[in-house]
Amino acid sequence: MTAQKRQTPRKLTLIIPVYNEADGLRRHLDEILRQLEALPASVGAGLLIVDDGSTDATPEIVQTLCQQRRDVALLVLNRNFGKEAAIVAGLDHSDADAVVVMDSDLQHPPALLPKMVELWLGGADVVEAVKVSRNTRSGPYRYLANAFYRLFDALTGLDLHNHCDYKLLDRKVIEAYRSLPERSRFFRGLVSWMHFPAAQIPFEEPAREAGESKWSALRLLKLSWDSISSFTALPLQLVTLLGGVTFLVSLLLGAKALYDKLSGQALDGFTTVILLLLIIGSVLMFSLGLLGSYVARIYDEIKARPHYLVDRGRSRLPDEGEGGQ
Repeated sequence: MTAQKRQTPRKLTLIIPVYNEADGLRRHLDEILRQLEALPASVGAGLLIVDDGSTDATPEIVQTLCQQRRDVALLVLNRNFGKEAAIVAGLDHSDADAVVVMDSDLQHPPALLPKMVELWLGGADVVEAVKVSRNTRSGPYRYLANAFYRLFDALTGLDLHNHCDYKLLDRKVIEAYRSLPERSRFFRGLVSWMHFPAAQIPFEEPAREAGESKWSALRLLKLSWDSISSFTALPLQLVTLLGGVTFLVSLLLGAKALYDKLSGQALDGFTTVILLLLIIGSVLMFSLGLLGSYVARIYDEIKARPHYLVDRGRSRLPDEGEGGQ
């Protein structure tokens, strides 16, 4: 089978989500295209740039590149739907034998592409680029990222430490991913959950050359919670745990209050009552918020709105492809 794979012409598409990446974008894309020249002659590769509702000159830059090169296509979404939706859009509009999902800012080194393709041709259904470290990030960012991955691993059993979205997926993996019914997705988590035969390539993340990251602290926090809640309902069990802890605390405080009353040591005031009210009230509000978060996720799934909408007038595709989901 391996020999057959090497002899049969294969088609590879690089899916690159972009959002307000005009600074340095053309230079970055030229570097990615240059690395494609190092791929085996049996692999024909091209770029599918998915513009996630950029408000700067990003679409126009890619449109110009599309006019100059036949191996570059542009898919423009109506608005900013988020990176996960942009990845889904790219997968929906690719008919290649394999795709590589990567960022445009060169923090996903394009020099790894030949090795990724080699491992794919050797039989790996998934090839993952895994960060050796996050030294280019700030100290607080690294600490919070490590905390998230430890928590995610503890709650879901999936170890995604230092994983990223830089992955090569075989056609069978793409179809399996597209068949998943949920609307809210966590790409790297779902790829790991599907558990296809995978190979890993470690790399040192280079510093960002141009522009700034579009991920604010608030957006990263939201992504973290969405990722955890989409994979496990275990946090809901915290409600039961907190209820038990609150009950034990209430018993202890109640026993102490009763002892003080019977021994004549009780003092005037409502300290014990206030403490109980504060503890129980806090637990109830936390529990309601947690339940509300999961109910909101159910509500979003039931609405079943499409992941994205495509601006056909601004897109530059070789063919119509498939519509949004």
